[in-house]
Amino acid sequence: MNIHFIAIGGAAMHNLAIALHLKGNSVSGSDDEIFEPSKSRLAKYDLLPEKFGWFPEKLTTSIDAVILGMHARIDNPELLRAKALNLPIFSYPEYLYEQSKDKIRVVIGGSHGKTTITAMVLHVLQQLGYAPDYMVGSKLDGFEVMVRLSKEAKIMVLEGDEYLSSPIDRRPKFHLYKPNIALLSGIAWDHMNVFPTFDNYKEQFAKFIELIEKEGTLVYAASDDNVVELVKERREDIKAFAYRACDSIIKNKQTFIVFEAKRFALKVFGDHNLQNINGARYICQALGVKPIDFFNAITTFPGTSNRLELVGKNEKTTIYKDFAHSPSKLKATTTAVKEQFKNSRLLACMELHTFSSLNKAFLSQYANAMDKTDIPIVYYNPKTLEHKKLVPISIKEVKQAFANDDLIVFTDTDELQKFLLRQNWQNMNLLLMSSGNFGGMDYNALSKKILEVQN
Repeated sequence: MNIHFIAIGGAAMHNLAIALHLKGNSVSGSDDEIFEPSKSRLAKYDLLPEKFGWFPEKLTTSIDAVILGMHARIDNPELLRAKALNLPIFSYPEYLYEQSKDKIRVVIGGSHGKTTITAMVLHVLQQLGYAPDYMVGSKLDGFEVMVRLSKEAKIMVLEGDEYLSSPIDRRPKFHLYKPNIALLSGIAWDHMNVFPTFDNYKEQFAKFIELIEKEGTLVYAASDDNVVELVKERREDIKAFAYRACDSIIKNKQTFIVFEAKRFALKVFGDHNLQNINGARYICQALGVKPIDFFNAITTFPGTSNRLELVGKNEKTTIYKDFAHSPSKLKATTTAVKEQFKNSRLLACMELHTFSSLNKAFLSQYANAMDKTDIPIVYYNPKTLEHKKLVPISIKEVKQAFANDDLIVFTDTDELQKFLLRQNWQNMNLLLMSSGNFGGMDYNALSKKILEVQN
């Protein structure tokens, strides 16, 4: 098939383009800007556009399908040309469904943990010799691309994002997949720019449950009251299985799962990861995997990029980075590090970077989110507020919102780094949490300086 991508440079879009290319399709695409790592990865497969911009002449009647990314606008000249030619136009979740409608579809949804749980499921299935198709929101160790599509796979594992599908399809992505087996990890208000109230946001997950195929399976987090409430209202034909954190112990700063009197050493830690593992276990059991085989396989799971990812360490200090930015994620991630390193102090920095986190109406959701931290720090860049066309917020308003008297607020990257380098890092760990990078902070360079200061 001849497939054209409008906005090919997006994280999900470029991976789908590569997957379809590897499947033997003829793939073309356009974008007005493409950043790393998308740029290099597209170039590797000869899919990088020769010039940046929009070129309607690329759209001809020889195109079998057009895949439209969220980065494109509704008046995009290539989109208008595709409509004029009456070409089939898909959002990328729509096209993933088209590629998987004859397979067993496993969809991992929820406000948090979905990338990690999807990665865990894929890791175990790969270790046990399965070869599923998949789409996951982060580059994984042992997987060449974030999307795999094949003719022979009987299973498709999909990370179910609740954000919108495309400029002309305002449905949440996970509404398009129609799972046979689904998981809901939790519901914590996010994407305020799209879902203005919590009730509106919660409705999207209720719809997700409704869209589970007949006689389907739903795995859900028993610790989340909002999820439990929705599960009670499910159709009678949907089988439901609740999960909580695995039984575990911590010895010498390492976490072990305890199952049937056996211990399984993990490379990850934290109660949220122990919950994620159990959720992944129930998904794999629904696919026919025995629990003991699952736990043996999960011991080699290395974690997910930007999810409690190790930046550097020595005997006295460990430095992690994490994608956490929502209130629930801040609480889970800071608690995990404190419990794993009980005898060490924790300095945690988080960046207000997303539309929701920088919105005055949402800020109060962060109350007590950093209370597990010995030295809590919040950073935000006033220019980001201007760029997102949001009402300015003050340092005082941020402190009030977090309801923590010890909170320190920075709005300048250099000042934040100077503060970090002045600290006594003996028996203290650093946690950097952001969906951005603190205004251009080089985590590796900072880590090296902090660890060198101690020598």
